[in-house]
Amino acid sequence: MDAVILAAGKGVRLQPYTLTTPKPLLEVQGRPILDHLLGALPDAIDRIIVVIHHLGEQLEAYLEKQSFFKDWIAVPQGEARGTGDALRRCQNVIRSDRFMVLNGDDLYGHEDLRRLSLVQAGLLVKAVHDPSLWGIAFKNKAGMLDRLEEKPKGLAGPQLANIGAYLFPRKVFEHELQLSPRGEYEITDYVSYLAARLPVEVLETTFWFPIGNVEAWKSAQHLPLPKPRFLAR
Repeated sequence: MDAVILAAGKGVRLQPYTLTTPKPLLEVQGRPILDHLLGALPDAIDRIIVVIHHLGEQLEAYLEKQSFFKDWIAVPQGEARGTGDALRRCQNVIRSDRFMVLNGDDLYGHEDLRRLSLVQAGLLVKAVHDPSLWGIAFKNKAGMLDRLEEKPKGLAGPQLANIGAYLFPRKVFEHELQLSPRGEYEITDYVSYLAARLPVEVLETTFWFPIGNVEAWKSAQHLPLPKPRFLAR
């Protein structure tokens, strides 16, 4: 199975550190964030596709020397037009019938990613007490994904936040993305398309730590991290 890792962002909220280092290569407890992510991937993943843009040459240099995956490819996004556009640019290089998609700047747990790899279509979620700050996943009566709603107002917590970890069937590319109100192509548009046509499983994660700003990055240095699947292949 292929895993697509979205690593093209500029990391604006982590400037000035990300002016010279791409966000996925910022270190947490002595290892790049991307290093933690590769170490958490399940055995089902045998190839990685990394979408790059900002300081992409540094990411390619890291991929050349990492020892987790011999089979990898870097896909330049070019003009940054959203996460949906980043995934869409991988369509012609994805080889597997199902594939995982992950943010390249978050910390995930191996066991959660393993469970995600077993479903036909799904996403990982985390219960949060401040739903107005997150994209929220709502379940239908069957317990599958009904819809996603971005930063809903007036909704009491806890609610299930979409954490940016997906398992897609290849047929997702049948959908033609449209520009969102903020002028980007959103990966959540793909998720909504699938949810209207087939069961999309909603899996609660046991560990997830987003590194969205400098404060979170500093906090991660003292975080009890789950044991990785492996340190290197």
